[in-house]
Amino acid sequence: MNSQPTVFVVDDDPAINQTIKELVELIGLKALVYTSARAFLDEFERTGPGCLVLDVRMPGMSGLELQRKLTDADDRLPVIIVTGHADVPMAVDAMKLGALDFLEKPFRTQELCESIQRAVHLDVERWRRRQQQAQAERKLECLTSAEREVMEKVLDGKTNKTIALELALSIRAVEDRRSRMMKKLAVKSRAELLELVRSCETLVEYAATPTA
Repeated sequence: MNSQPTVFVVDDDPAINQTIKELVELIGLKALVYTSARAFLDEFERTGPGCLVLDVRMPGMSGLELQRKLTDADDRLPVIIVTGHADVPMAVDAMKLGALDFLEKPFRTQELCESIQRAVHLDVERWRRRQQQAQAERKLECLTSAEREVMEKVLDGKTNKTIALELALSIRAVEDRRSRMMKKLAVKSRAELLELVRSCETLVEYAATPTA
């Protein structure tokens, strides 16, 4: 993973934006600041891990509305709410939408730093898993239907002899298909094959389609 984590800051108060930006840079992260939810959405592009530090009450689109749009788009960018107008219903709504933390202004520097670092760490790990899963799916998509058929039998723990009987093939034909399948997937054992396939199954959006 080569993408540098980015902390997006959305607050209609330029002074708050600058304070958080300086804080983010002090802990060695990249910061991009916006004074409205719409400005953020107009420029936002998910190219790597990060998090969003978000005010709630802003002119135009509120922070919760922005959070809801990200949720509806199935973007799991970790959100940290920082607001000077906190109340219990607002906090509950933010947490229901998946906010990682809910901090009140004036926030404590150490508390916000820890929250940002926790959020970034979480998203770095998610991003790493997504990259691994996407890579595994691309490998699976290279299999022919015949190779995938043998792969499924191997995953079930069946021997080459049993697979040959079930598919009405010679043992040599099964060995050839199995060898090609393992080479394409860059695995050397059934255990490695199981690990690769299970990693793909954890994200529905990366569903593989075998070639003919």
